Amino acid sequence: MTLVAGVDSSTQSCKVVVRDLDTGAVVRTGRASHPDGTEVDPRHWWDALRSAIADAGGLDDVAAISIAGQQHGMVALDAEGEVVRDALLWNDTRSAPAALALIDEVGAQALAEGTGTVPVASITATKLRWLRDAEPDNARRVAAVALPHDWLTWRLLGYGPEEDSPSGPVLEALATDRSDASGTGYFDPVRSRYDRGMLELALGHDVVLPRVLGPSEAAGRTVAGIEGIPAGIVVGPGAGDNAGAALGLGASSGDVVVSIGTSGTVFAVSPTPTHDASGTVAGFASASGEYLPLIATLNAARILDVTARLLGVDHDELGRLALAASPGAGGLVLVPYFAGERTPNLPDATASLVGMTLGNTTREGLARAAVEGLLCALADGLAAVQAQGVVAERLLLIGGAALNPAVQAVAAQVFAEPVVVPEPGEYVALGGSVQAAWALTGKRPSWPVPEVASPAPDHRPEILDAYRSAAARAR
Repeated sequence: MTLVAGVDSSTQSCKVVVRDLDTGAVVRTGRASHPDGTEVDPRHWWDALRSAIADAGGLDDVAAISIAGQQHGMVALDAEGEVVRDALLWNDTRSAPAALALIDEVGAQALAEGTGTVPVASITATKLRWLRDAEPDNARRVAAVALPHDWLTWRLLGYGPEEDSPSGPVLEALATDRSDASGTGYFDPVRSRYDRGMLELALGHDVVLPRVLGPSEAAGRTVAGIEGIPAGIVVGPGAGDNAGAALGLGASSGDVVVSIGTSGTVFAVSPTPTHDASGTVAGFASASGEYLPLIATLNAARILDVTARLLGVDHDELGRLALAASPGAGGLVLVPYFAGERTPNLPDATASLVGMTLGNTTREGLARAAVEGLLCALADGLAAVQAQGVVAERLLLIGGAALNPAVQAVAAQVFAEPVVVPEPGEYVALGGSVQAAWALTGKRPSWPVPEVASPAPDHRPEILDAYRSAAARAR
């Protein structure tokens, strides 16, 4: 049996899956936690990666590995390969004014055309501008900029300034892929090249950036001298987390992934790029050589969390209550901007419960309004993606909340497209294992992705119509 491994180095943790190359069956898994916070010393990620590998039984029998990870994080290195300061993560919002400054200096349309993305605080370029303005001494020290998965791949190949880095601090050995590079704000996913002018506008000077690898291209092989990492393992190019999930799901053109985590994402695999000057849809690249237009919402599963707490029930009971109410909740609509919102861009918004009557203000009605509000917000995101010319033939509903029968049933009513719920899995890490297999063999594997539900289509457009009317009033 030939084995390959995939890694998901997320904000919260590092997860490793080891799979059989021939069948795609998961043989074993491992996990380690990351520290909390929106700025983190990257060395914690390296420690967690090695711990998760050990928890997964090690790599002695593994032929290839690839790392997918959280996007946008700023890992700034000096000329000796040392980390200049703690990495600013995607969810660190201190660079929001820097995003506005870059838009003012370049223009939203030019940014969308040049990099596919109008920057917001999460984008790497904005964090470099913040560093230039807030910590100029640190900014001047920066000799290379990497993303979290780039830096981990570099360390896995033996590079770095530490004693356990036998290959030394060779900055030019940094490597990435199109999907993660496309989230920096200084990479053109259409031409597959960095926009050095944009980089210099953000940071103030040019630096070494990771070379961009193709979907099947290996970054190298592991070397002797790293504790817990055998030599000779093929290391794939890595990916951004959403692109990794698309690979793990086997998504192709016509598929749209609707992911319900703490926040929500809607992204599609598309053969054509998008350029949304409004900034709603990010024009990222996929990890398969195509494009990955994406929207994100700040409120997703947390909508169900807060409603379940209010009603004093768990998620299963919340779902049973929701299914006991009629579609549309008798006119009760929850506009779920509990944490502000990114899609639409309303950072200071709050949630609203609209249309309350003596008849619909019930436990069942509130539960139903919460589920509908969650899915209608994501449906608005899907509409924004479709407005960029993306064709949606099938929706893949993932995330823990996707297993709730009420979420599945209401999704079939809110969305006009067929809804499929894949088997629960660590799809980002699974996508990393697809990359590992691809780099090892030169061929993308076509492993099966089991489905656990496919709710019968029951489109009720009046649900989304009522939500949009209420959301417009709430703004």
